[in-house]
Amino acid sequence: QVQLVESGGGLVQPGGSLRLSCAASGRAVSSVAMGWFRQAPGKEREFVAGLSMSGSNTDAADSVKGRFTISRDSGTNAVYMQMNSLIPEDTAVYYCAARPSVYSGGVYRDASAYNYWGQGTQVTVSS
Repeated sequence: QVQLVESGGGLVQPGGSLRLSCAASGRAVSSVAMGWFRQAPGKEREFVAGLSMSGSNTDAADSVKGRFTISRDSGTNAVYMQMNSLIPEDTAVYYCAARPSVYSGGVYRDASAYNYWGQGTQVTVSS
């Protein structure tokens, strides 16, 4: 069992930055593949960024490539997403998710691949 708690969301102006955190308990982040997803009002949940269990592979949606970076810290047992150059279209509730994985190099874009989810944190980009 893995418990995930997101934090770091808030209101930011266009062009600004935020760093989201996903604190994990019950299992080491180095033993699971992780993903960040988001859901805007009236839209389906979408993949944002992912990190393999090995920590060596990452993936990001085209809409955030070059602006968002996913990382993890085994010391704090947390996963982070640095979000730069934010635009209004980034406004959504952001969720982190975990998948105990046999294949250490896998990064998963499909939400159904993940077993555990956090409660979400709101990010609003507006002037």
